[in-house]
Amino acid sequence: MSSGPQLVPSPGTRERNWLPLGLAAAVVLVVAAVAVLVLERGKHAATVTPISAAADAYAASLPISGLAMSESANLAGGKVTYLDGHIANTGARTATAITVQVLFRTFAHEVAQNETQPLKLIRMRQPYIDVEPVSAAPLKPGDQRDFRLIFDAVTPDWDGAYPEIRIIHVETR
Repeated sequence: MSSGPQLVPSPGTRERNWLPLGLAAAVVLVVAAVAVLVLERGKHAATVTPISAAADAYAASLPISGLAMSESANLAGGKVTYLDGHIANTGARTATAITVQVLFRTFAHEVAQNETQPLKLIRMRQPYIDVEPVSAAPLKPGDQRDFRLIFDAVTPDWDGAYPEIRIIHVETR
């Protein structure tokens, strides 16, 4: 039962199959491209409201007080700026969403940074400060809550004074 000589490929003459490596590289590139697109969309989703925009009609019923600012370092070596405050609903309707415009000014009182963001209410303070959108805990008439606005970057031209906060949009029911 001799079948004759069998050919065994030597390790030096083995051909490499590049298909799995090429597919893996393509998958990594697609995932990276999707991640970049999602991150870029998030950056552009933040709108800039003109400083001449009118405040929301219900804004007079939502006085803001007790402002306090703080900073902390992030893992990337930058710093995050926090603006905490207190908001009350003195009106007759329940606020389900609040959008604010925050204006950081220069020493010449010109606008150095203009940011528009949804107001986030402080949900808990221990073991860390956690925030939630107003829609998760609507502000009923007579309610008062603390809030926090978070800024990943503040322009170096900022004069260091408290920024101006304007309520530019309120959703109520």
